[in-house]
Amino acid sequence: MASRLALIHSGLLNPSKPLRSLSLAFGLWKALVFLVVASCPGPGYDTSTGLLPHHSTTAADVSPGNSNHVSLSILLEFVRWDSIYFIHIVENGYVFEQEWAFGYGYTRLLFLLTTSVLPQLKGLDGVTRFALVAIALSHTTHYLSVLALYKLSINIFGHDLKGNLISFLSAALHIVCPAGAFLSAPYGESLFSFLNITGYYLYSSSLLDENAGRRAISHVKLLLAAIIFSIPTTVRSNGILSGALFAYDALLQLWRMSSQGVSGVTLIRLAAIVGGGCLVGLGFIVPQWIAYTEFCMEERSVRPWCGRPIPSIYVWVQAHYWNVGFLRYWTISNLPFFILAAPMLFVLCISSIWALNATKSPDTGTSMLTRLAVPHAILG
Repeated sequence: MASRLALIHSGLLNPSKPLRSLSLAFGLWKALVFLVVASCPGPGYDTSTGLLPHHSTTAADVSPGNSNHVSLSILLEFVRWDSIYFIHIVENGYVFEQEWAFGYGYTRLLFLLTTSVLPQLKGLDGVTRFALVAIALSHTTHYLSVLALYKLSINIFGHDLKGNLISFLSAALHIVCPAGAFLSAPYGESLFSFLNITGYYLYSSSLLDENAGRRAISHVKLLLAAIIFSIPTTVRSNGILSGALFAYDALLQLWRMSSQGVSGVTLIRLAAIVGGGCLVGLGFIVPQWIAYTEFCMEERSVRPWCGRPIPSIYVWVQAHYWNVGFLRYWTISNLPFFILAAPMLFVLCISSIWALNATKSPDTGTSMLTRLAVPHAILG
């Protein structure tokens, strides 16, 4: 306790200096994660990195005197499991149908960064270059998501002492969230988190502006939030759940119109809400359409999913190649994963219920929790 107080009083973790404190905490945590990952003794049960072109080398095979090989081996310690697919897609495009299960937006962004924005990395081989950029992107967007979460929390809980403390703790906990190394590795989680939280921030700012009578800027922020929400939906399909915010608002607006009458103000707001919801949906539809034009336009090579009422390659690939479907994951062999996830699922459910009950509060910031809890309640 004494050391903790000394740490706070020294200003290292001071809620009154959130940017400095959160940045320091983030740097220390990432350094710890890096040391843990870098010190892993070989590939263990996962040898997937050996599938990468000309990179069957592992940390155990590297000569201690070769610093380039050592650096490469440490870098490739982060490339595991789904990262193999991401790196392959970035380097070669979507070669195999099953690769469409992995976020189109994320792989295209990595390709853009490595080939256009960062040409100075062209001296490195493809796998190393893509892995390096992906790891840097994960670290950067994780850090930005921490700051975005702090700003979002301030919108909800306010600028008073209690609100600042809750916002600071929320952001600090996001640094050390259970995702661990996945937020440092070549995965789309960090990018998705940053964009989604930023969308929530703009959405909450829109509600605050609406309540303050600043309707025009409120509509603009609502549409900007929808655009931001559509981007992470191309990274991870569950981003479509953010559209539940707009569905909730549309129902609420229709209820107001039926009880209070129709006016130009309510019609404009409803149009902004419906337009925003459509923009979020485009984040899911556009990658599906790109895949449809690739697999379903030539009759000689039409795939089975092309003739379905909703021809989604994502739904087909998840079910056909990855055995993903309703209750398919609910097996005895997967019970340990449910046990591991139980604490977070409990927190998710309890916090969603608490937030949904907050609608009884007259406070504007607290009542926003009702809307923000809807996607998470669905996910839980």
